[in-house]
Amino acid sequence: MDPTVLTVEQEKAKAAKPGSDFKECASGCPVMIVIPAGKFIMGSPENEPEREASEGPQHEVTVAKPFAVSKFEVTFEEWDACVAAAACPRVPDHWGGGDMPVINVSWVDAKQYVGWLSQLTGKEYRLLTEAEWEYAARAGANTRYSWGDDPSMGNANCDGCGSRWDLQQTAPVGSFKPNALGLYDMHGNVWEWVEDSWHENYDGAPTDGSAWLRGGDPSFRVVRGGSWRNESARSVRAAVRVKRHTNVRFDTLGFRVARTIRP
Repeated sequence: MDPTVLTVEQEKAKAAKPGSDFKECASGCPVMIVIPAGKFIMGSPENEPEREASEGPQHEVTVAKPFAVSKFEVTFEEWDACVAAAACPRVPDHWGGGDMPVINVSWVDAKQYVGWLSQLTGKEYRLLTEAEWEYAARAGANTRYSWGDDPSMGNANCDGCGSRWDLQQTAPVGSFKPNALGLYDMHGNVWEWVEDSWHENYDGAPTDGSAWLRGGDPSFRVVRGGSWRNESARSVRAAVRVKRHTNVRFDTLGFRVARTIRP
């Protein structure tokens, strides 16, 4: 069922129910899915093939409260609504707008969008924390990818993922099967900005799902998920994390949004 713009009462009811989806405005608002609270093991085991040291040490994280995540990566259609409101910069689209994931956006740009969306809706939209991102990407799995350990199954857009877009361009959002939580493109297509400052590994990382800001370099933020271009399939594993400067804009960089759910 396609979500529709909801009344306040309907939105509150759906936003409280894990697995439900909702959309809070007709133009510019992403479709959101409620993610349940839970626990997971963050990072990769030392014996995972092609593992990087930055993915450890593994640690248990408790996500104590449900939160909402955009079903798809933010699209050009959604971004352009922010541009039309003079709240976001216009950026090159390369392969067309519409339902293509917005690209060439910096971390600073992404923060402008969530700020605008929060003001538009009166709700707390934000970037995902790194822990929330991995929790949502894994969707209960402890394998290299949410669907298993084999990357070349046509489940994502990356070098070696077996799709017709591999190494060519971004794919329209929703071109592949969703994960068990109903989220699309958590692996591949575009790298996704998260809130956290960059840290070289997880020594001292929070275990409550919050953003890790203290002690890191705030001029570099974490991106997750891998992309369509110049990335081997190893780079779209659920545990992979790399850093990018907050002001860079590449055709491999996009984002998705989260929304805090209040009682």
